[in-house]
Amino acid sequence: MQAASSGIGYGLKYQARCISDVKADTDHTSFLAGTLSLKEENEVHLIRLSSSGTELFCEGLFSHPNEIWDLVSCPFDQRIFSTVYSNGETYGAAIWQIPELYGELNSPQLERITSLDTDSGKIKCILWWPSGRHDKLISINEENMYLWNLDVSKKTAQSSGTDSTVNLWLASTNHDELTTESRLVDSSARWVDPLLNSYSDYEDSIYGLTWSSREPWIFASLSYDGRVVVESVKPFIPKR
Repeated sequence: MQAASSGIGYGLKYQARCISDVKADTDHTSFLAGTLSLKEENEVHLIRLSSSGTELFCEGLFSHPNEIWDLVSCPFDQRIFSTVYSNGETYGAAIWQIPELYGELNSPQLERITSLDTDSGKIKCILWWPSGRHDKLISINEENMYLWNLDVSKKTAQSSGTDSTVNLWLASTNHDELTTESRLVDSSARWVDPLLNSYSDYEDSIYGLTWSSREPWIFASLSYDGRVVVESVKPFIPKR
């Protein structure tokens, strides 16, 4: 199924591939997006959906050194997030904090809480403990996983592609109820979940997609040209 665009758009200044839901912000539907420019100073945008749900606006804009290849918001503090970054030759990772009074400052600067540097391999991504107030996270490189404590790091023991289309699939825990919506494939009797909706009004490849923790019907996607689109999937959920 494919529908005309009903999304709400927001444009970043440079190319980008990373977007994250701000899970700890329970008062607003917010997202963080980071740019990927080798020649220009990169940016982190704090994007917020208006209370009316009709507009995306920039709540905060912050400078970030180097290209941003991974960005994840802290699940228990809305001002903290992690990035994996590159200067074109080397990769690094760090934990950042948005200044408390950023709305009152002319040029707010991110505070680097700590670096997540290892001597073995290029860090690919950072994973936070998914729920609760835990100060541990994991970094993953090409060969290893590291468990970090934000106070003292302790060593212990991926990726994505896109084609300029967002496809949403309806998964079911009880396929017996979906005999008219699902179909069997080949003779192996494998079930295929029905396509819920397809959004293809993008001009470039889609590198990021994140669901809102505050409003579970809403997701934000990010294409490589820096375009953020927020959509609601609620109209396409079958009524039972």
